[in-house]
Amino acid sequence: MTKALMREVAYMAQNQASFGKAESMLRRAYNIDVNRETIRDIAESMGSKAFEADSHKAEEMIEGIASLGSDEKEDGVVYIMVDGAAVNTRIEDENGSTWRENKLAIAFSDKMVIKRKDGSGIITKKEIAPLIGSCDEFKKHALFASERAGYGYIRETVFISDGATWIRNMCDEIFPDAVQILDLYHLKENIYSYSKFLHGNDEVATARWAKAVILKIEEEHDIDGALSLIPENISLPNGIVNLRTYIINNRSKMNYPEYRKRRYYVGSGSVESSNKTVVHRRLKCAGMRWSVKGAQAMLTLRAKEESGRWGEVELCA
Repeated sequence: MTKALMREVAYMAQNQASFGKAESMLRRAYNIDVNRETIRDIAESMGSKAFEADSHKAEEMIEGIASLGSDEKEDGVVYIMVDGAAVNTRIEDENGSTWRENKLAIAFSDKMVIKRKDGSGIITKKEIAPLIGSCDEFKKHALFASERAGYGYIRETVFISDGATWIRNMCDEIFPDAVQILDLYHLKENIYSYSKFLHGNDEVATARWAKAVILKIEEEHDIDGALSLIPENISLPNGIVNLRTYIINNRSKMNYPEYRKRRYYVGSGSVESSNKTVVHRRLKCAGMRWSVKGAQAMLTLRAKEESGRWGEVELCA
């Protein structure tokens, strides 16, 4: 098999919904037969090599983080967003679960956004970093992707997340100069879930209470006023966030009137969209289970394609 054909095989492997679909597309497009196991082997080999190359660069970057960037920075904003999505593997953990969390970071600059008339935007270029692994390893890849998007060279940095403790800690350590924003849509989702718990099937009361809390935070930036509406020392079932603690832990990241004045994004929809295109579309179809190495290889291939960096994969053939 030539290197050129290996590149096409790897591309089809990540582009199609399954290795079987890739096999069919190679037959239709090139009139060649490559069985799905060979396709899997080639994709895993090239994806693993690309991941190893990224890991090496990420390690070097975090070791030199003190000298990262430029003293004379360009005007603009770099956005960094982080989220997670579970991937089903063939290996059980100590609790008997086969699911592993893939941590995903995306980074892009406002120069890579085309603004619509309604104020929303289309991101034309973003850097994506997926990792099934520890927070310590992930932060290196997140930094690597962010530097490629302009972190350290563009004046402002905005970091948006759902408020998870491990993400907050990572941002404090790796991006200490960033304006941290609690994703407004996660916040609203948690407020509505909490309100539904408080008011049961009373939809009117649920909506009224939730809107009152959201108004205090989103429009008035009255965090203490919002906290005054939330009961203290209440027993909560599994699945319901302790809203008081959640707001207290993230109170410095909820100045939405100021963020809007600066025309910052306040939602992490872009990283959730990337999770769908990178993870869900290819690794979470019905019945799919992966080795951890195979999943990481495929995630790397998907991220390279979505980041416009497929040429880096082709060098691994």
